[in-house]
Amino acid sequence: MKPIYLDNAATSFPKPMEVGPAMLRYLQQEGAPVGRAAYAAARRADGVVYDLRERLCRLFHFAHPDHAILTSGATFGLNLVLRGALCKGGHCIVSALEHNAVMRPLNQLADLGVTFDRIPCNGEGRMNLAALPSLFRPDTKLVVIAHGSNLCGVVQDLAGVAKLCRERGVPLVADCAQTAGHLDIDMTGLGLSALVVPGHKGLLGPGGVGSVLLDPAFAKRIPPLIAGGTGSRSDLETQPHLMPDRFESGTPNVPGIYGLNASLEFLESVGLDKIRAHEVALMERFLAGMEGVEGVRLLGPKTTENRVGVFALDFEGKDNAEVAFRLETEYGILTRCGLHCTPAAHRTLGTYPQGAVRFSFSCFTTGDEVDAAIQAVKAI
Repeated sequence: MKPIYLDNAATSFPKPMEVGPAMLRYLQQEGAPVGRAAYAAARRADGVVYDLRERLCRLFHFAHPDHAILTSGATFGLNLVLRGALCKGGHCIVSALEHNAVMRPLNQLADLGVTFDRIPCNGEGRMNLAALPSLFRPDTKLVVIAHGSNLCGVVQDLAGVAKLCRERGVPLVADCAQTAGHLDIDMTGLGLSALVVPGHKGLLGPGGVGSVLLDPAFAKRIPPLIAGGTGSRSDLETQPHLMPDRFESGTPNVPGIYGLNASLEFLESVGLDKIRAHEVALMERFLAGMEGVEGVRLLGPKTTENRVGVFALDFEGKDNAEVAFRLETEYGILTRCGLHCTPAAHRTLGTYPQGAVRFSFSCFTTGDEVDAAIQAVKAI
């Protein structure tokens, strides 16, 4: 029985065929540090790093490659902006569907006097934008929004949130873990202060690498999360202000950088429009297949509008963990069961504490695989 991988919201698989060889090339042929030497191999590695920054800027419509900070992933990027903007206390606004990568740092920051409010969401997970203005306070320092839900696939109205934030001069941070690589996201057009992405989900790269794109004005307002060696201004025992070094202390994950650069080159060659069209077709197929299936509750939007290919099912009257086990052992379908690191979203959508079974697609998912998942759900 050939496995059918439908857990792309956790990490994408398979990767583009170019990713592995690019990483191996660095490990076996290059091996040089980045930003710390001037010999040929080091210059080549530096070139790949800069290529990656430029690709990120093209993908997200951002004009400052030196402000495309490379991180270990979205969790690090979110901690960087949260702990930076709220290091002296203040108020933060989030949605009711945030991931623990946002909520756990916020709760830790409570010791510094940080408070937060959640924008309520309806039964499909869509934010009630009309409720946002009343949540702003004189000490509101940050708004953080999960652009796409890792539970139910709903895509929030970032443009509407951004307009309200601009009117009040409050920075807006977008967690694009579930939308990057799936949707065209215009950081500059939206007026985001920070855009946070992992490399290993929709961007199709390896784990352990990601990015946070920082608006230059916002970058000046937040301190680095980590201080240390950068390869630049080695005469100083204080952290340099030079970008991107200010936020990139220590040795980066260079094999991951090579892999992510290769995956972004693949995305550029295919085009987001083509990827989106393929994934919309898969979503339409899955939604149609779930119509009328008794004993199964589908969370999130029932159309493809303002959603990505992340679907959570609650098998009423059954143990969802047992269902996920049967999907794998009887049908070869690999899903994710549980609370998905987002208990607030499950509470909002009525699946706490039982959780749900999540199916999530990528550009490599096929129609036949979606059909197999539909048939397995119906059989169970």
